[in-house]
Amino acid sequence: MLKLETSRTPLPAPLWRLGFRPFFLAGAAFAALAVFAWLLALNGLSGSWQPTGGWLVWHRHEMPFGFGMAIVAGFLLTAVQNWTGQPGLRGRPLMALAVLWLAARLGWLAGMPALPLALLDGAFLPAVAWAIGRSLWAVRQRNNYPVLLLLSLLAACDGLALAGVVTDDAAWQRQAAFAALWLLAALMSMIGGRVIPFFTQRGLGLAAPVKPWPWLERLTLGLSMLAALASATGFGVLPHPWLVPLFAALGACQALRLARWYSPGIWRVPLLWSLHLAFAWLVLAASGAALWHAGLLDNGSLPLHALGVGAMGGLILGMLARVSLGHTGRPLQPPAAMGVAFAALNLAALARVFLPPLWPQGALWLAGACWMLGFALFVGYYGRMLWTPRADGMPG
Repeated sequence: MLKLETSRTPLPAPLWRLGFRPFFLAGAAFAALAVFAWLLALNGLSGSWQPTGGWLVWHRHEMPFGFGMAIVAGFLLTAVQNWTGQPGLRGRPLMALAVLWLAARLGWLAGMPALPLALLDGAFLPAVAWAIGRSLWAVRQRNNYPVLLLLSLLAACDGLALAGVVTDDAAWQRQAAFAALWLLAALMSMIGGRVIPFFTQRGLGLAAPVKPWPWLERLTLGLSMLAALASATGFGVLPHPWLVPLFAALGACQALRLARWYSPGIWRVPLLWSLHLAFAWLVLAASGAALWHAGLLDNGSLPLHALGVGAMGGLILGMLARVSLGHTGRPLQPPAAMGVAFAALNLAALARVFLPPLWPQGALWLAGACWMLGFALFVGYYGRMLWTPRADGMPG
């Protein structure tokens, strides 16, 4: 049972009461601002300003490791409290972790020398893993150790990326970014497999959630890990026919899972169709990677952006909208504007993945504008929820 504070225990300011609050807010704001800065740089509008390593190095690192890891940290630091019954990180320790994340983001943009930046940035994920691992170990909750393993592997990928920045090794940077995206796919698969059937059942009032097929869950996770391993070793960053069966099988597994979860009623509930569409992008990403490795798709960045924009961005925005309501003591009815936000995010993915061959410059601006709109709407409508006390008067 969760060890709640007594009435005599002073609570920190609302923003520092649980991990989702600062990291969801900061991560969503950073998502919008970072894409704006990237668009300016792509069009020569950033002047002489250069982040550490240059704009391409910055973009390649900051979308998975800056934005993505902020949301992962916020979600896991919150979820581990429910999983273990142990109090989550809060107060000054949570503030210190958030400051560490922010300092690394500012260090990149300020052009901080590569080695001290690597030490600063590289400390964040191990700190998150320690905070989560401590709670899991306290109750010996072995069924969630795979989450800790994935987080540790993501920290290793960040270390590889940062080593590439320090040594000016573009190959290491690419390998780390590719591997991180497929590790995030593995984490999304694991968490999504737990919550999306349950959310669908609750949101539609069904009798029971769809029961997972353990073999399918293990196979999907294993294939995602193999995709990440292939990328981390450099084998998967160039087209290779031997990898076609791996990605084709991964796409088929994700498609089967999504089909099992589907119910026609999801289209009435934005908090549901947003999550299901995010997993549809995961299917497209794996299938597109199979086509690229088979030599049937010229641009290997398109499936990666299906993964990063459609799947990762879509799942993050959908989860932010739902988790923030639940953990601030509000009914699971998002503001109407979030339907626009979810649609904008999916339009961003469509523009970034399918339009570049037809409309190269315009596709990037359209995709960026829609991405920024989606996350700006979240910040605008949820910001107050995240920095004020729970609506139901409970701590947290």
